[in-house]
Amino acid sequence: MTTKERPTSDFLAIVVIENKKEAMTVGEIKNALHERGFGILMAIGALPLCIPIPVPPGYTTLFSIPLFIFSIQMILGMRAPWLPAWIEKKVIKRENLEKIVTKANPWLKKIENRMQPRMTYISVHTWERIIGIFAFVFTVSIALPIPLTNFPPGWGILVMSLGLLNRDGITILIGMIIGTIGIGITMIVLMMLWMGMSMPAFY
Repeated sequence: MTTKERPTSDFLAIVVIENKKEAMTVGEIKNALHERGFGILMAIGALPLCIPIPVPPGYTTLFSIPLFIFSIQMILGMRAPWLPAWIEKKVIKRENLEKIVTKANPWLKKIENRMQPRMTYISVHTWERIIGIFAFVFTVSIALPIPLTNFPPGWGILVMSLGLLNRDGITILIGMIIGTIGIGITMIVLMMLWMGMSMPAFY
């Protein structure tokens, strides 16, 4: 089995866990994964947003910015992932990446075991633009500083990305539904906050 044919969980383990360097730059991670396209890069960007493990301050933002950039590139129909040099130079400790991948891999394997090529027309170029639109909206929701609202849109991006990698249109649609539910939760929370601030106080 070639590297490109490996399941995403195994591929991430090889790139991150078996890497002997103490730290990796964002650019090194992108270059190691780019041969599998936007799907793998969106997946690894979504992982820290999906799993309940403590990460150093700023890591969520560091992973969210590439999600914004990649989703816009998908909408524009770009074929090769690109990041600005200032992001590529950011350094991430290998031990932190290893924690994320080790925690996520059992979940990734469960999802992968249920995937197969289905409704493959959803994973072709035209649909990648639509997936990019959904990913962009989900990332905007993630960027809002509202507690406990990151997980559903983060999982939406992750599941869509895995579906894209495995040409599984049904999994892509499930990811869209999960993320859309997350958007709905965020809207409800925002509405409740707005109503709470606008309601007059009765004493």
